[in-house]
Amino acid sequence: MHLVPGLGPRLTAALLDRFGSAKTVLQASPAELQEVPHLGAKLAHSIHEAMRSANPAAELELMEHLGVRLLVHGTADYPESLANIASPPHLLYVRGEIQAKDRNAVAIVGSRHCTAYGKRISERLASELTRAGYTIVSGLARGIDGIAHRAALQSGGRTLAVLAGGLSKTYPPEHAGLADEVAAGGALISEAAMRMEPMAGMFPARNRLISGLSRAVLVIEAAEKSGALITASHAAEQGRTVFAVPGPLDSPASAGTHELLRKGAVLIRGVDDILEELEGVKAKGSRVRFEPPPQVDELQRQIWEFLQERPRHIDEIAQGLRLPVPQISAALLMLEMKKGVRRLPGNHYERC
Repeated sequence: MHLVPGLGPRLTAALLDRFGSAKTVLQASPAELQEVPHLGAKLAHSIHEAMRSANPAAELELMEHLGVRLLVHGTADYPESLANIASPPHLLYVRGEIQAKDRNAVAIVGSRHCTAYGKRISERLASELTRAGYTIVSGLARGIDGIAHRAALQSGGRTLAVLAGGLSKTYPPEHAGLADEVAAGGALISEAAMRMEPMAGMFPARNRLISGLSRAVLVIEAAEKSGALITASHAAEQGRTVFAVPGPLDSPASAGTHELLRKGAVLIRGVDDILEELEGVKAKGSRVRFEPPPQVDELQRQIWEFLQERPRHIDEIAQGLRLPVPQISAALLMLEMKKGVRRLPGNHYERC
């Protein structure tokens, strides 16, 4: 049944409710399948033919070749947090291992086209949460997702990546190496059949699993129509806490995040805010630094603030602050030594 395209969790549940078991569903005629509400003659015939032509043996062979196993809804090893959401997957494909400690998880999601600000904050919050004992959950996408996965792994922690398509192909393809690392230090997860291509409509459904696996969802940089906002919406429906990191007021990359804050998301200034919300006590860990490093002079502070939104060329900094380039260059060198900024190719600078 799972290999039938378009036969999602809700329709599968309706069929099982009507016929009692998967075996009985497979034995049903098109006319009998039509007895299920909202299942017309054309769709019933298509499902009947698709079930007859499905090749479970080939699916199982590919799973074995790639080291993928199935978790079945209702069994002991199926994630409890997912079992309790609306329309849970009946089958979950897993490459790697989901451990009991992964119940203590926070999802980190955001823009695929993140700014230097979003990259920096994602790295720091993912690392801090990992060191505090949390598993990081995300979607292996470009931008914030990939950064969060890498930061968790580099901090010696665990991370779970939920894919929209099947596990036989990595999407995006440039994250194939990262996917292997995630599988070794956590798990790759999907509800899609092994060869299923990640179609656009599958990502919102995938997002409900990201939030479902987590105690809370942290949104870092989301534009007005970002998919991260869908994850936040699923989180709210599932009773999960939604956290949001504020960005520059005029940054389009944070427009959706600011809207979440207006609607009641918990504003995050640093990892302590997350730990305090989830654990009920004031955390003693270090904060993500939203202020310049200590012992900077007034010019160094001005430069650091000028680099808030994005990397800038030294000439742009000098022009913006109306100061000569040699003076800006000397201040940038001091900021580099204090780990406040980093130099990029082409004489551009960004905050660390």
